[in-house]
Amino acid sequence: MAPFGLMFSGVCLLKKSFSLFSHASSLTRPPVWTGAGACWTANSSRLVNVIPAVKSLTTIAGAPPKRPLNGYMRFVKQQQPLVVREYPDVKAVDVIRKIAQQWRTLTADQKQPFQQASVVAREQFKVDMQRYQSQLTPAQAAALKQERRQRLAKRKAIRRKRELNSLGKPKRPRSSFNIFMAEHFEESRGTTTQGKMKMLREDWTKLSTSQKQVYMQLAEDDKVRYKNEMKSWEEHMMDIGREDLIRRKETHKNKTATKGGKQKSKVVKTKSAGATTVRSGKKA
Repeated sequence: MAPFGLMFSGVCLLKKSFSLFSHASSLTRPPVWTGAGACWTANSSRLVNVIPAVKSLTTIAGAPPKRPLNGYMRFVKQQQPLVVREYPDVKAVDVIRKIAQQWRTLTADQKQPFQQASVVAREQFKVDMQRYQSQLTPAQAAALKQERRQRLAKRKAIRRKRELNSLGKPKRPRSSFNIFMAEHFEESRGTTTQGKMKMLREDWTKLSTSQKQVYMQLAEDDKVRYKNEMKSWEEHMMDIGREDLIRRKETHKNKTATKGGKQKSKVVKTKSAGATTVRSGKKA
């Protein structure tokens, strides 16, 4: 009789063989939509019946609850590992593009489970957020509001920068040191970026005035380039109806005029105050 260990090993091998056979047979099945909750696989040729799970957002170690994902982002999170497994050599950006293409091909009924899960998660998020805010002290609540304002301001600045770049706004002029750094960065000493920057600063301080004059002249030329390009760009913004992007100059003039007006008003107030004093003296 064979030892028990060998018999157990044979059973395990047989089990693995059956699992491989069943997996191979499932790959050859035609794609069939199994109803709500099913989702596309990486190659969009078959479907996996997976219902998006709705997790309750709870505070962990005093941290605020995380904002839930929308329906599309839930689909992306679910499909990303499948697409990466199917296309291991594809870049992350192309993976997202493939998933976005899959999302566009889904019908409204196929998108509904992901969107419904997002709605339920948002309701749970509101409850968790109210519970979290009720536990905060006034100082913590004020700090949370300040953090939120800073986060929104940062997002707004990033969106505005992207918009200006898409509209072709000219790049700001470079300083003399920036031009020197760009010219000698590759050949500078140092293994890291910070190390190279440090060496370049030291090299810059060692340059003579005549050597720096070359880069200072290049910087002046870059200022002229920026001024001319900005003039053309602002004229183009006026033509396309984007005057809001060139109000900085007008605002600066208004501030200067306002300062002058405030100074004059102070003088007038001073005179009027003196006149009032004299009048009050006459009345007395």
